[in-house]
Amino acid sequence: WVQEEAPDVLCLQETKCAGPAVPPEVRALPGLTHQFWASAEGKPGYSGVGLLARTEPLKVTYGIGDPEHDSEGRIITAEFPSLFVVSAYVPNAGRGLVRLQPRIRWDSSFLAFLKGLDAQKPVLLCGDLNVAHEEIDLCHPKANRASAGFTPEERQGFSRLLGEGFVDSFRHLYPDARGAFTFWTYLGGARARNVGWRLDYVVLSQRLVGNLCDSKIRSKAMGSDHCPITAYLAL
Repeated sequence: WVQEEAPDVLCLQETKCAGPAVPPEVRALPGLTHQFWASAEGKPGYSGVGLLARTEPLKVTYGIGDPEHDSEGRIITAEFPSLFVVSAYVPNAGRGLVRLQPRIRWDSSFLAFLKGLDAQKPVLLCGDLNVAHEEIDLCHPKANRASAGFTPEERQGFSRLLGEGFVDSFRHLYPDARGAFTFWTYLGGARARNVGWRLDYVVLSQRLVGNLCDSKIRSKAMGSDHCPITAYLAL
């Protein structure tokens, strides 16, 4: 699928492995020779992100500058001449919302981090943001108001991000699209019935909107409980 899609930058989330453990078929992906990996410190099989690129970034950094979260391997930022690309795996609030307060603190720190980047050059944020922003972004909103990923606090965190000059690329282009989900539980045949959530996003700095050509959800690409998403920009 990756070879057919032929991305200039490929962002991966929840990789669950450190760089040396990345499978050889991933390391050998044609064209994506510049590869960067982050993993959780002391927690094998937990969290982790990757960023693979056709052209070498000017600079690559890890984390958001917050000691509470940076040991979990959730952020890689690659600087290119015209923009920053951020591969992100946002913390889940957890079953029973046991991690909701850390998630709220994450949202605040992450927003400050993104605003700092945006002050230098435009930002493209790609990844599993672990929130369904509006009722249209999940199949059963009424039944999930107290569920991780759809609490008022998490939704407000995403609203604050959009209020600070960032744009949800898919909703910008397809404001009324229903049934547009990127995650389905493995339980109960949810994917076949399209009982899902839109948790994966490409978010852009406002001034990149003019460069946005399309934002796609690749729901037919199998292999995970999430599906890939693709953004096309003319830069």
